[in-house]
Amino acid sequence: MSVLLEIIHTTRYRFARPVILGEHRVMFRPRDSHDLRVLATDLQISPEPVDITLIQDVFLNSIAIVQPQSPTSELEIVASFKVEHTGTRALDLPLDPAAEHYPFAYDPDEQLVLLPYITPYYDDPAGSLAAWAGQFVSSESAPVKQVGTRDVLVAMTRHIRDTFVYSARDEEGVQTPYETLALNSGSCRDFATLMIEAVRHLGYAAKFVSGYLYSQTRDADSVALVGGGATHAWLQVYLPGAGWLPFDPTNNLIGGNELVRVGFARHAGQASPVSGSWTGSASDYLGMDVGVTVRRCN
Repeated sequence: MSVLLEIIHTTRYRFARPVILGEHRVMFRPRDSHDLRVLATDLQISPEPVDITLIQDVFLNSIAIVQPQSPTSELEIVASFKVEHTGTRALDLPLDPAAEHYPFAYDPDEQLVLLPYITPYYDDPAGSLAAWAGQFVSSESAPVKQVGTRDVLVAMTRHIRDTFVYSARDEEGVQTPYETLALNSGSCRDFATLMIEAVRHLGYAAKFVSGYLYSQTRDADSVALVGGGATHAWLQVYLPGAGWLPFDPTNNLIGGNELVRVGFARHAGQASPVSGSWTGSASDYLGMDVGVTVRRCN
């Protein structure tokens, strides 16, 4: 069943005194497809920008190139959207017969396109990440079990949610997979990064996804899914026959209509919702406030 969602994403930068703002890149707009349709968009910026240019980046994400007026002591960016989300039945989509069990191989044409998403971003000189990933496909009694290709991903998604501690982190950047394993905790982007790199070591193609989380329970004033109220992060994995499927290890979500995708990238550092520059003293920067609301409107 489809749902209509209203999304408001507010980002506010505060400075102790007026500073000069450089160009900013804004990536907020949800990505249309067969399961997600953008019905309305609005972008409000204060102070009013000198210029806004809309482009698509190398990952085909919609980017607004903004030149704000300055000097100013505050920059506020408010993006509003209305979307129709029919959801993805990721566990019901059929796989190519040759890809039903692990290990599997992509065909040569797919490999050409998927190579950046199959190749790990982080080196693994000690083999610790490969060893952690290997637990989902092997055991002492059977070096490689006859496991379903999708079952490996389902088990890893659930394992991260059940055994790692979620910790929201406002500062920019992402933990390495090794830091997340050592700390046994992280944010949504840390968990997504861990799983992306783990499945890449197993031969899967995976990409980082940023976007918004719709928690139906938020509208009922009960316990929300983890990660609401800010931008959220998860991953997509490409399986022959089924295509790109969403996996959210923070909440153990696979498909559904709770995940509203905005940006795709090979790595979390390439999917920042807002990036830009300003000129002034380091002490001038007072901080950034981010707020995201996602409400059902049907």
